[in-house]
Amino acid sequence: MTENYINVTFLNGSNEYIKDEYFEKVKFIMHVVTRIIISIGLPLTLMTIYALFSLVRKDHVAPIYVINLLISDLIQLCCMLIHETKQHESHTIVFYSYYCGLLTSVGFMVCVSLERYLIIAHPLWYRFKRTIKNSVVVSVVVWLIPPVFFLTVFRWFTFDVARSIFAIFLILPFPLFIFFLVGTLRALSASVSVPSEEKQRIVGILVLVLLIYTLLFLPITILFLNRNRSDRTLTDLALMFAKLSPLADLILYVFFRKASISKLFTTVNSQQNTSQLQA
Repeated sequence: MTENYINVTFLNGSNEYIKDEYFEKVKFIMHVVTRIIISIGLPLTLMTIYALFSLVRKDHVAPIYVINLLISDLIQLCCMLIHETKQHESHTIVFYSYYCGLLTSVGFMVCVSLERYLIIAHPLWYRFKRTIKNSVVVSVVVWLIPPVFFLTVFRWFTFDVARSIFAIFLILPFPLFIFFLVGTLRALSASVSVPSEEKQRIVGILVLVLLIYTLLFLPITILFLNRNRSDRTLTDLALMFAKLSPLADLILYVFFRKASISKLFTTVNSQQNTSQLQA
């Protein structure tokens, strides 16, 4: 009986050692991947922001939300960099700053999708509302929501409740992305003057935003909603997917070129004017 007890104890200890060794390897891989994301994402994001700033002209507001999206990505990358340097004395500030950037990123993804939807589905309304002032006001509101959330909700509720509320905030844009995509597809199907290349570009932006959100943000949202996070591997994967979002957002730059945006808006306006004359 004593021998059996020793064998069981030895096996359990061996299993714990194997488990700890496995998680150490996973932790090492996560550190390597995170540093690769930082080394690629930081310079490319800075270069892309600079390139998009050159597109901002009078009465040309399309890149503003994308610029803000990339700035929120820049905040996330900087927080990851500080965390990787083991600056534990600033852990709390880095934690809140990172998730503020994450929540802000989702907010500007909604703005990007909404803007594309309005250009196609409601061009006349958008024509009179597309001012730099309105875009700046919307951007300021999006930037203010995350810090206000953390300064209020995280002080008034327990951590588990606050985490669930945070997850609800993250999941609310999901039906909006689907609505914008479906609404834009319907409007484009009735449009005959918009070139097929432009249609593909518009749909590509909306599909890309939806894919980024679904693949990279939904896992961490489910993670926050699940209070019994016993599987550390799934937790690490969900956090790693969220860290990949700054790299995925860089792809949006391909779809935001001045010529394409100007051509698209001119085409939509000409189609609307022609319809009014015929009526």
